[in-house]
Amino acid sequence: AASVCEKLAVPHKIVDISAINQLIGGSSLTDDIDVPEGHYEAENMKSTIVPNRNMILLSLAVGYAVSLKASQVYYGAHSGDHAIYPDCRPEFVQKMDDVCRIANYDAVEIFSPYLNDTKIDILTDGIKMGLDYSQTWTCYNGREKACGKCGACQERLEAFSLNNITDPIEYE
Repeated sequence: AASVCEKLAVPHKIVDISAINQLIGGSSLTDDIDVPEGHYEAENMKSTIVPNRNMILLSLAVGYAVSLKASQVYYGAHSGDHAIYPDCRPEFVQKMDDVCRIANYDAVEIFSPYLNDTKIDILTDGIKMGLDYSQTWTCYNGREKACGKCGACQERLEAFSLNNITDPIEYE
């Protein structure tokens, strides 16, 4: 993230929100539970649901946007997330957008350009924009190298394969 921000000449901020783990849990992304392997399927990926995750993160992003006098927050939910993650569904995004337009004196729009698109569509757009995919991360496991086995890695690898491109990151 730091190198992408540097290239775009925007500030890179790291905000420690780890204290929230005391309040939410029960997920393979927050607790000592194995991240499931295999392609995205509702039953397989349910353990990766973090309660209220995107509402919390969007609230923080909107608060930051207000402090910067920005009018939009971009949200990266995509169509592959809808079946599994309630806070990635179009109705959630619409309600959050409604709230963020009235929650502060200055309205902030939640802009979700890929809400109805696939990871393949996202990859294709990134390639057209010249995005350096070696500087991106998708894996749900917090290790030095991507696992290549979790649902997020599987979708990423599939998107690269369908675009006839080799994924530039290293996998275990």
